[in-house]
Amino acid sequence: MAETVAEILEAYRSGAAKPEDIVVRSFARISAHDDPAIFIALRDEAQLLAAARALQQAGKTSLPLYGIPVAVKDNIDVKGLPTTAACPAYSYRPSKDAACVARLREAGALIVGKTNLDQFATGLVGVRTPYGIGRNLFDPKLIPGGSSSGSALAVGAGLTPLSLGTDTAGSGRVPAAISNIVGLKPSRGLVSNAGVVPACRTLDCVSVFALTVDDAMAMLSVIAGPDADDASARPPDRAGPMPEGLRLGVPLAGQRLFFGDRASEALYQRSLAQFAELGAKVIEIDIEPFYAAARLLYEGPWVAERYLTTRALIASSPESLLPVTRQIILAGAHGTAADAFAAFYQLEDLRRVRDHIFRSIDAMVLPTVPTVYTVEQVLADPIALNSRLGTYTNFVNLLDMCGLAVPAAMRPDATPFGVTLLAPAGEDAALAAIGRVFHAATGLSLGALNYAQPPLKEEAPALARGEIPLAVVGAHLSGMPLNGELRALGARLIAQGATAPHYRLYALPGTQPPKPGLLRVKSGAGAAIAIEIYALSESSFGRFVAAVPPPLSIGTLELDDGRSVKGFLVEAEAVTGARDISSFGGWRAFMAQEAAPAV
Repeated sequence: MAETVAEILEAYRSGAAKPEDIVVRSFARISAHDDPAIFIALRDEAQLLAAARALQQAGKTSLPLYGIPVAVKDNIDVKGLPTTAACPAYSYRPSKDAACVARLREAGALIVGKTNLDQFATGLVGVRTPYGIGRNLFDPKLIPGGSSSGSALAVGAGLTPLSLGTDTAGSGRVPAAISNIVGLKPSRGLVSNAGVVPACRTLDCVSVFALTVDDAMAMLSVIAGPDADDASARPPDRAGPMPEGLRLGVPLAGQRLFFGDRASEALYQRSLAQFAELGAKVIEIDIEPFYAAARLLYEGPWVAERYLTTRALIASSPESLLPVTRQIILAGAHGTAADAFAAFYQLEDLRRVRDHIFRSIDAMVLPTVPTVYTVEQVLADPIALNSRLGTYTNFVNLLDMCGLAVPAAMRPDATPFGVTLLAPAGEDAALAAIGRVFHAATGLSLGALNYAQPPLKEEAPALARGEIPLAVVGAHLSGMPLNGELRALGARLIAQGATAPHYRLYALPGTQPPKPGLLRVKSGAGAAIAIEIYALSESSFGRFVAAVPPPLSIGTLELDDGRSVKGFLVEAEAVTGARDISSFGGWRAFMAQEAAPAV
């Protein structure tokens, strides 16, 4: 049965499943799992089924997340559902989707509901919520991890293949490790925070939970990019192959903290050996500067940012916050401007140390959590044990780094152990290239599903020096009549994808073989059209362009991931009276219908 995003999309393409089938499956699994503490609010199943059928009828099968169910952490706005941040007194109904949710919907995703969290995303434990403590998927005595507890549990239990979380101090990585799934914490600013309840506004990141690294990157490619409501948003990056000569930094032996957990210590050492077997060079580094940065998160002025979000609520209704949440946040009401500047200066010094260390390594690999505690232990000692869980996560956003948490092994007690890859901001794709290969090498099953990882898909070859990418939309697609022209020129298929939704596709009359015309239209008036991208040498590209007959031409196409490539366009006059086939999402789908026997 299809479990990953890639498998579900393939099932849709082959006709083995439809979006409404996967929606029905998600709701059946939610009911059967019987943990009311995963979701705070669910969409009405009938409404979501109607949305799935509408998506099917629109024929937009080329959308990157077509018909994929997604869960959303309840500090991220979803129009039509309340945002509570796990505090009923704070609850409000947003008038629009958060920027990341809007991008998901545009990509064809179906929002299933809002997930539980540590109140105001303050905690790494998953027990600081009035909506009940979500059950750990492997041992009900253990914590689920937080603050994005519900989002991680939803993916790990197979209720949805993807979910959104947030990550300020490790909230997108800690629960991923505890649920045996992938947690991707992007570089700060890569994904817009517009429509997200702030924890620490200058540090917050929207994060991704998935069963595989490839699924996580597919989601990131959809939600990443500039946003008019968030000036800090950065453009997305592209994934590449696993780098050769990889240098991985690890703590000096005497600096590795496991708080007496011998099993985690042994599995970390085994993970390092596995990275070495994959060709990485493991280099010991002094990690104390990173620990020093971690201490700033709750001992420095950044806790004041948490206080800003809840200040009015604490003043008017302090009892509406859980006691431990209130205690932590109220610490931000104290301190001086001088203290803040001293911390800022210290952080700048530590960032220079970070830069020095990364001159000798490409990435760090650390335990995601040093150990895992029971719910009973955490309730008895909530602050100290929460702090321990953040040993290897708290410093990441302060030092402007990106992170990817991946499953690594199963402990002797059959609970999961995970590691996190870390690098300076902007290296998200490089971490994905490493993490996907490592995760596949572990041979672990996905989440708590007892479902084997799908075979690792080979990365598409990169462009060679001097090659030019060319996007085709019609008769030059693979298997189509004119594809041989490309092959004769030595063209290589390097990617499949779709245009940005600013184009209309027309069936041009009187062409032999039949050809479409792709026309650029104003934003919001078009559709995403399926394409294939070929690599040609400069000389072959020149010969190919010279042979393109009017009214077709080669211009610049904008893709759905923000890139621009050369590709086929048509003159506007040529589509007068032509059939608009944009609703099919691409030429291949249209031709398949034309070839279908009449009934």
